Amino acid sequence: MRRVALVVVLGLWAAAPAAAAACPDVTVSGAEMQKAACLDDLTTAGTAATGHTDPSDWAGLTPVEQRNPSGVPGLQVDGYFPDTSTFNGTNGWSHDAQFVMRFPTKWNGRLLITGAPGIRKQYSVDPVFSDWAVANGFAYASTDKGNSGVLFYRDGTAPGDAVLEWDQRVTQLTLAAKQAVRAAYGREAGRTYVTGISNGGYLTRWQLENHPELYDGGVDWEGTLFTDDGPNLFTYLPAALQNYPKWRATGDQAAHDAMIRAGFAPGSELVWDDHYAEYWDLSQRTYREEFDPDYDGELEAGIPFCQPGTPMCDADYDWAKRPAAAHAAMRKVAVNGRIGKPMLTLHGTLDALLPIATDSDVYTRMVHAAGRDDLHRYYVIEDGNHVDGRYDLHKGQLRPLWPCWAQAFVAMEHWVEDGTAPPQSQLVPDTHTGDPANECTLARGPDVPGPGPGPAPAETATSGSSSGIRTTAARRHTVLLARVVRHGRRSFRTTGRLVLPPGLAQAQACGSGVVAVQVKAGRKTISTRRSRIAANCSFRSSVTFRHRHGRLKFTARFYGNRALLSAVAKPRFARAR
Repeated sequence: MRRVALVVVLGLWAAAPAAAAACPDVTVSGAEMQKAACLDDLTTAGTAATGHTDPSDWAGLTPVEQRNPSGVPGLQVDGYFPDTSTFNGTNGWSHDAQFVMRFPTKWNGRLLITGAPGIRKQYSVDPVFSDWAVANGFAYASTDKGNSGVLFYRDGTAPGDAVLEWDQRVTQLTLAAKQAVRAAYGREAGRTYVTGISNGGYLTRWQLENHPELYDGGVDWEGTLFTDDGPNLFTYLPAALQNYPKWRATGDQAAHDAMIRAGFAPGSELVWDDHYAEYWDLSQRTYREEFDPDYDGELEAGIPFCQPGTPMCDADYDWAKRPAAAHAAMRKVAVNGRIGKPMLTLHGTLDALLPIATDSDVYTRMVHAAGRDDLHRYYVIEDGNHVDGRYDLHKGQLRPLWPCWAQAFVAMEHWVEDGTAPPQSQLVPDTHTGDPANECTLARGPDVPGPGPGPAPAETATSGSSSGIRTTAARRHTVLLARVVRHGRRSFRTTGRLVLPPGLAQAQACGSGVVAVQVKAGRKTISTRRSRIAANCSFRSSVTFRHRHGRLKFTARFYGNRALLSAVAKPRFARAR
């Protein structure tokens, strides 16, 4: 498992003779084993044919319509660091802590680091990140995180150790990759970035909180939220295991509503069945075994698909009542929001494995509470799910996040390297047009739909089902009311509020979004002031004119958010004296 030692081992070369002279000699610091290959194409179009990737590792992660680059020559180095666990059999090695590094011939001076999502291995994001990275000139490095597969929890000597090793292995990979870049190109990387999906997104958060000195920035794609106080996997997955079978079997509305209350987004029901079969049960049992192995006694990772009431069933698991040891294990790997370098977060509204309301909504609030808002942006992708590959089965209902990630990454580069601020935090609406597998636009300017709030149930709401339950993911129409009051001769205050549609409470619809108040004198716009919709659905905007007389027209426009469409208030008039 552990032994994150730094030793230098002679590399084992397997370069194609015709191309070997074109590639540098690179020894990866700390590697116990390495082999290198000089390749005509570092992208999956080439590596899948030459055996320098594992397509089974990334199966299902990308939609078939995603267009990836190809024809990028360079050096690939595969290897492993010292480790005692043997879950990863890739490359014919029964050895963990495996990595892959790629060095394109045409280098842009930058390095991209990532860790595998889920319990996958080092090649798992080759068509997601590596292809894009090497085609754009990045050196690239990925790790299996030190353990993988459904038995990952067997690694380590104490609860939480297997996940803690993920963090350590990404740090180790980053240090080694930086040195390898220097060897490959004769100079250090000018910029180093970190990114990841799911557990890889968690690793992005953790690295920027704990080792910001190693990176210049990062892009977090729906990172897993590990927190002791919750929410975490164990505060909502048991609700799914308890209630989904009842809802599927009988249409039990109370069971459905219990899942929405737990954090699952209305509209995500279309993937609940395959998530129950593939993700929810397995994730609850295996991750619970990692943090709380005593729950099921002598059993290991519980009883698959057991029903509530079964002894030691994970459907009945209650994180809040578990002993101190389980909570201590979680605290070893928990995030805190105190990022030390710029980070962009993306999350889909219909994520049914890591629901946005129990994950990135919460983490964004943690960043805010830590006073790091200036280092963070939050992009909420309407109709995005946890796995882009699900788009193939649900076109018109889901959309891939990958093209939005690519746009966010470019925005991160500009933010770090030339000081261009990235687009404001926002909801990225699903337009249901164009080429969603390859196109995404992050709107610039202040007048964008707000990224929140999360669809948190509120006891005061009413709907067709039961109290506080949103029954649709569709954004709703609202009415914006506004009034203008003059103070003195030329000072004006515009106040107002949103009138919510039936079934939505303030906690479900307010607290996010921009209201712009435009003031015109005749046809000329003389002022535009912006304010945020408050948690109680109100807004306030003030303006003072030094030299202005006559009749003024005030128009307030709300640009919408995750729950509500845009709205324009009836114009109001006031006279400056």
